[in-house]
Amino acid sequence: MTKIKFGTDGWRAAIAEDYTFHNVRRCARGVAEYLQERGEAERGVVVCRDRRFASEYFARACVEVLAAHGIRSFTPPDAVPTQVGSFFTRELNTGAGIVITASHNPWTDNGFKVKADSGGAAGPEMLAAIEATMNRHPEDELPPRREYDDAVRAGLVETFDPYPRFRDQLASIVDLEKIRAADRRVLVEPIYGSGAGWFPRLLGGGRLTLREMHSERNPFFGGVNPEPIRPNIDEWLREIPRWGAEIGIAFDGDADRVGMATEEGVFVNQLQVYGLLYWYLLEVRGQIGPAVYTVTTTSMAPRLAEIFGTQAYETGVGFKYVGPKMTETNAVIGGEESGGFGFGLHIPERDGLASGLFLLDLWLTKAKKASEVLAELQALAGPSYYNRTDIRFARDGYEAVKADTLARLEEEAPSEIAGQPVVRRRALETGDGFKFYREDGSWLLIRFSGTEALLRIYTEARSPAEVETMLAAGSQIAGAGARGAAAWVAAS
Repeated sequence: MTKIKFGTDGWRAAIAEDYTFHNVRRCARGVAEYLQERGEAERGVVVCRDRRFASEYFARACVEVLAAHGIRSFTPPDAVPTQVGSFFTRELNTGAGIVITASHNPWTDNGFKVKADSGGAAGPEMLAAIEATMNRHPEDELPPRREYDDAVRAGLVETFDPYPRFRDQLASIVDLEKIRAADRRVLVEPIYGSGAGWFPRLLGGGRLTLREMHSERNPFFGGVNPEPIRPNIDEWLREIPRWGAEIGIAFDGDADRVGMATEEGVFVNQLQVYGLLYWYLLEVRGQIGPAVYTVTTTSMAPRLAEIFGTQAYETGVGFKYVGPKMTETNAVIGGEESGGFGFGLHIPERDGLASGLFLLDLWLTKAKKASEVLAELQALAGPSYYNRTDIRFARDGYEAVKADTLARLEEEAPSEIAGQPVVRRRALETGDGFKFYREDGSWLLIRFSGTEALLRIYTEARSPAEVETMLAAGSQIAGAGARGAAAWVAAS
């Protein structure tokens, strides 16, 4: 049987292996009992889903379990971006939200995300409490369920169209008419995900020429992971200059993350996008306030904060840490290396749609080429180049390799990386990795994923050549203890 553990962003697993209807119902029962124990069951639960294989049926299974506990569900009829579920959890004042999605994971996976009534990701305390309610029951015990049609007749299911209210929310934080009226060309890549159709609806009808690639539903995601990074989006990058687009915007599978490319089809990495968005809020919007960034994210955040006379706060990986810190510090932005950014004037949750609109507004306001806007940021905040290496493992044996490698890095921390001394080492609060800082401000992070059998090596440096040198050094440092393990299967 499967012991379900919520990672940095919910629970994810392979469909038909650990991700089964039984286990999804166990998760839904955990949410139901969590609300009942706090006397909040009458507030109901928002239930949303993405476009992955069978997501609509897994979402219906959640509704049936909630109905068996007498809890009302509020659910859109179609797939929506994850942040729409987060927003309506707050907007409808429900006790929690459930989103069936595995975000950018391979097409073989699906997942279960929990949202708090703040409009953000459930924090560690809430997730731990839900896990505790789940663990009270034997794993093979069948959760109660009430047939969907019966739940509808009993008034325990309310279907609603989220588009009009969410469109109004986006219009309240960015000038959609300004973007719609621009005589420019934009190429959008939703990678077959649940962000498809949103930008054409939001920005259509004006002078803007907007084209969307891969907008149909395809649970196979065209054979790539639906994450807006190379090589998954190489077709989009080639098409940008060929079609004559002046900027490109991409989304991940559930559209809570954003990608960007210049008019030349050059990918703007996620750390640079963070810098662009924070700079936009500070300079263009006059939102002078703190930034929250994870240990995997850009050092441009504290540099920009210092330039504009405010603060930046570093957290562990995942919006379950970023969101609460944003609320605590009244931050104007929170973000992570994966391309997910939340905003104080919106919701403390990743929103790829809002991020993409802000990037378009920055580009139009600056009245420069997208490549020139990026160059202006780097002239202000200093050069920043980034890359990441992912090393995949077989699921069997992953935890043992993870424990062995982390123990070795704890005991034998490197004193230098690629010829420069390590001036500081930080153990991640999540207990899954270490970050090493060099004298020139560059850094290397070695971290095991909380949602996949995966080791990630990240670096930010001051030149592309240094990035590649540091990644090679990081792979050597991390791999020294893992290459002997049978679980080590591939590096990309």
